[in-house]
Amino acid sequence: MEDVDIVRLYKERSELAIEETRAKYGRCLMGVARDILKDERDAEECVNDALLSAWNDVPLSAPDDLKAYLKTLVRNGSLSRLRRDKAAKRIPEGGISPLDELEEVLGEGDVEDKAETAELAAAISGFLRGRKTEERVMFIRRYRFGEDVAFIAGELGVSESKVKMTLKRTRDRLKAHLVKKGFLR
Repeated sequence: MEDVDIVRLYKERSELAIEETRAKYGRCLMGVARDILKDERDAEECVNDALLSAWNDVPLSAPDDLKAYLKTLVRNGSLSRLRRDKAAKRIPEGGISPLDELEEVLGEGDVEDKAETAELAAAISGFLRGRKTEERVMFIRRYRFGEDVAFIAGELGVSESKVKMTLKRTRDRLKAHLVKKGFLR
């Protein structure tokens, strides 16, 4: 079923909208949540919460890109849950979020607070526009959607080590760019 048809079902308040969304995007949404949370039950709960949000929001304002909209809902819900779990010291050992990796670039402090500033977001966007497509795709999939390195490698048909090295070099270039722009020292 096409996205426009699914959105129409949401607007009609048909429960079939949820079923069709799960059929088309369920695996992808679970992957996003699982990559962030590393727990199947928590991931499933975040996907369910995202579908409930979609049920409540889509009839009021239909998204242009349903998949991106749903992935953003799942990612935001998963990150909120991760922060809550981390604060409660319930994060599994070795659990590192993509935002923790970016803290190396952005420095100490709360990454979410820094990332909310419009100037920093514009500087990062400008930096990414100047990157090669593959580099930009890897960076966005890892740090915007929280996808696992192995998943990105599989989707792009490259080795995990290539993804890791590309992300490392991109973070280093981003840091230099942000220093040059005056965001970092």
